[in-house]
Amino acid sequence: MKKIDKYIASTVFSGILIVLLVLVGLFTFFAFIDEIDDIGKQRYELSHAIQYVLLEVPQHIYDIFPSAALLGSLLALGALANNSELTVMRAAGVSILSIAVSVLKLGLALTIVVMLIGEMVVPYSGQYAHNMRAMAQSDQANQQMVFNRRYGFWARDGNDFINIRTIFPDGGFGGVSLYQVDAKQHLRALTYARTAYYEYGQWQLYEVERQTIGEEQVTRQFLPKVTWNAILKPALVNIVVVNPNQLSSVGLYKYVQYLKDNGQGTKQYELAFWTRLSYPIVSATMIFLAIPFVFGSLRSVSVGQRVLVGALLGVGFHMLNQATGNVALVYGVYPAISAFLPPVVFLLFAIIMMRKIV
Repeated sequence: MKKIDKYIASTVFSGILIVLLVLVGLFTFFAFIDEIDDIGKQRYELSHAIQYVLLEVPQHIYDIFPSAALLGSLLALGALANNSELTVMRAAGVSILSIAVSVLKLGLALTIVVMLIGEMVVPYSGQYAHNMRAMAQSDQANQQMVFNRRYGFWARDGNDFINIRTIFPDGGFGGVSLYQVDAKQHLRALTYARTAYYEYGQWQLYEVERQTIGEEQVTRQFLPKVTWNAILKPALVNIVVVNPNQLSSVGLYKYVQYLKDNGQGTKQYELAFWTRLSYPIVSATMIFLAIPFVFGSLRSVSVGQRVLVGALLGVGFHMLNQATGNVALVYGVYPAISAFLPPVVFLLFAIIMMRKIV
């Protein structure tokens, strides 16, 4: 039985890997085509475009894996069925349930690997890619930006240095520190604002504490509102607005708590958080869904028909997932319900189909 498990697992693994490589390659190619139009903008060159699309590959792997798992499982198990290998296994006493368990064990292992990519690689590669692209296409030659999740967003605005601890979803800032230096790089003033918003063509700082460093003394002021004339524009800063798809589960949870503590909207990030938690169920459901199709009505059809069925199921799941997510955001449905509803619906569908063939 162990040899059969290994054989089924290796066959399904090969199918999933081939499909994943093909789909990721296609997505990467189309992303590169889109980037070609931006080559030549300011300092954005071919090398930047190539670097950007390569850094986005981990995100593509994470997003595409459930669909690749479904298509790959259909192709691999379909090939075993066409070669009568599944028939021989069943004649030797191997049940459909045992075959399903073998496939699901492989699917669980692959899901864990992809989740680690999504949790540990995607948040950093995606953020670095967007920052690099934004800086290369920026028309502010004297402006520099660095974004670090621990130390916040740093920018250079002429001779001034800016630190922003949080960028809100609506484009506002939280925890803004301005370090003003003179030509000799001596610190002359330090300004801290609790929040900042771009209003009527200017940045407005709120709840401001300003410390001016003179030759002999330091003057401190507390002001409710201050106008901040900065070269830094919202269009450039919005590039590093926290993207829910590029945060880890822990990062999303902490960010949701921070937004709640500051009275900000959290639905978008709560939905992303619960969607990440439902990822294992999504992947397992996609793989499990392939089994009844292979043993059922698709056992004698061509590879092309299996691919078509798999593609239709993948598209159907994606549409249902997007629809429930949008409904949750618009009508205030609890995000956990909209995140888990599509995989649960498809899992029930797969279980009903399995009951018909077992």
